[in-house]
Amino acid sequence: MSNDIRRIVATDCGSTTTKAILIEQNDQGQYRLVARGEAPTTVERPFEDVTVGVLNAITELEEITEEHVPDGYSTGRRQLLKDGRVWRLRKEGAIEGQRTNSEEASDLYVSTSSAGGGLQMMVAGVVKSMSAESAERAALGAGAILMDTLAVDDGRKEYQKVERLRQLRPDIILMSGGTDGGTKTHLVDMAEVIRRADPKPRFGDMKLPVIFAGNREAKDDVREVLGRAIELKVVDNIRPSLDRENLDPARDEIHELFLEHVMQQAPGYSKLLEWTSEEVMATPNAVGKLMKSYADQEGINILGVDIGGATTDVFSVFGGTYNRTVSANLGMSYSICNVLKEAGIENIARWLPLDIDPYEVRNRLRNKMIRPTTIPHSYEDLLVEHAVSREALRLAFDHHKSLARSLKGSQQQRDIGQIFDQTTSGETLVKMMDLDMIIGSGGVLSHAPVRAQSALMMMDAYQPEGITMLTVDSIFMMPHLGVLSEHFYEAARQVFEFDCIVKCGHCIAPVGAVKEGEPVVTVKGPGVNLTVNGGEIKIIPLGRRETMDVTIEPNKNFDVGFGKGKSGSITLEGGTVGIIIDARGRPFVLPTDNATRIKKLREWLAAFGLPLPA
Repeated sequence: MSNDIRRIVATDCGSTTTKAILIEQNDQGQYRLVARGEAPTTVERPFEDVTVGVLNAITELEEITEEHVPDGYSTGRRQLLKDGRVWRLRKEGAIEGQRTNSEEASDLYVSTSSAGGGLQMMVAGVVKSMSAESAERAALGAGAILMDTLAVDDGRKEYQKVERLRQLRPDIILMSGGTDGGTKTHLVDMAEVIRRADPKPRFGDMKLPVIFAGNREAKDDVREVLGRAIELKVVDNIRPSLDRENLDPARDEIHELFLEHVMQQAPGYSKLLEWTSEEVMATPNAVGKLMKSYADQEGINILGVDIGGATTDVFSVFGGTYNRTVSANLGMSYSICNVLKEAGIENIARWLPLDIDPYEVRNRLRNKMIRPTTIPHSYEDLLVEHAVSREALRLAFDHHKSLARSLKGSQQQRDIGQIFDQTTSGETLVKMMDLDMIIGSGGVLSHAPVRAQSALMMMDAYQPEGITMLTVDSIFMMPHLGVLSEHFYEAARQVFEFDCIVKCGHCIAPVGAVKEGEPVVTVKGPGVNLTVNGGEIKIIPLGRRETMDVTIEPNKNFDVGFGKGKSGSITLEGGTVGIIIDARGRPFVLPTDNATRIKKLREWLAAFGLPLPA
């Protein structure tokens, strides 16, 4: 089928904006972005039909192609709509229509959606640090917002758990706990809590779905306790043994129930299903799908972030293992004061390269929360926003690392008291020295005035180690490309690499404790022989899609990925910034003296060619 696809339309129906993209095959047989359009999402009054926003966004694609088409493509306005619907020639592999000229119709139309609101879930497990933690990973990986986690050992009384379930009204509850052949009593007790709470879903009069992914021998007892008022779905155990995790069956069931119980509640959703060539995918699920597919196909480890106004999503793929977390209280507008509360004003103010009263910073953040749609009006405002982003990214990343962990446990330990006492989670799977690429997305990163600002924010928040490519999602096409990758990976990959991500350049970050002014690393290449001292950042100019063969020679106390004190040769790629050499040490700590701290921050801005505040 893919050999016959020359034109693709993809939409992402967000909660506020519907974004459409047009992808076409050029004269060289490569797939590229031709146009992008957007329109307000129309799930609310007066339209109450998500397809109206889809038609408006695709109409903008038609108008753009009438005025401008990149070289290498046929010219002329594309007719992508017909008879008040998206005009495409294929549905599930079958020819549905016939073109009369090359500017008509698309071969494939795919879509993602979060227009019905995000998937809100609760998790109920036996042991908070084991089965409940595994259930959290399953829920978050399926694109859910985790409202709360209930566990036998979470310290709450039974009536408090009942009250919590009634207050939150989740879309789905995921139950887990007990290895196969293990505990049943605690699962029955948790089912009793759910039955007593009798929580009602957000939408309609349907039964609340509960997914049971625990000890298979307890499923009949749990079904009997829950009764007919609750819709029970049974899948394979998330933790069939203490040292093994099986998340995919639960994730697949969550996705199916999300389509049925949440996405279909969006007005016009059934009509959208008729238009698309393939099944509509949840937006965060599509982003994760792209990350996982790209990491697997390219054989690399990826860390991605989408920082929004209210939430921050973090995605990672290390060694083929995919994890996603949602920090629902960390964002750059609606949740900006939550960042202030969790990080503290001192941690935010420490990133400002100017002498400013912390109370002034606090007031600016409060104004942003009151007026969340405003943008910075001065360079100082922009610096404050970038300081907040560093802390939001750092906190969300810490949350992600706490959940993206390996497993520990013994199949022989069956007694619940022993399970509560043991150390159950292993080390984090996020190994920064093994990381190949960071992808930054969201307004504060994607729309920073200068790409170097985005690179510096990610460096400060994540502190990459060794050699890492820094990239930015230019216009947030990852949901579109994620659902496309499920059906036509090669087209998604080409557009992702050429049009979606903007490479800032490779970052070299030696690991070790630095002393100010002492040599840390030397980089040698064609026309380059650069030694960087402790506390410095240096840039080697190298443009997009340009490469350079270099030899990296760290000081004996530092490691850049070849071993402590060991040199190595590697091919590096530039970008909008170039090759970045970060000799601030890992982990690096800002100076405590205010004057010294401001001086160093200004030096690092100057190293990137960024303007200094007055």
